[in-house]
Amino acid sequence: MAIVRREVSDRTTFGKIVKWVFILFNLLMIFALFKGCAAASDVVTNAQSGAEQAGAAIGTAIGTGMILMLWVMGDIIIGMIVLFTRRKKIIEVEE
Repeated sequence: MAIVRREVSDRTTFGKIVKWVFILFNLLMIFALFKGCAAASDVVTNAQSGAEQAGAAIGTAIGTGMILMLWVMGDIIIGMIVLFTRRKKIIEVEE
């Protein structure tokens, strides 16, 4: 007598869309962070005075912090939606 257990759980179409939105949002945030840091490094290296370099460094820190804050808030909100759109697991038992 063999018992086969198989978990069946597939996302709905809306759940799949939300999951891909979550993945694309994370890729967009990684891209924005790298592009922002690259642009800021150009500004810091082209600064004429010490005050200009300090201002560019402070602006870079503020901008990076805002990108990271937006990233975390977006991940929490979209992640909760991804979590709530998954189906319940159904365990099939065959004898």
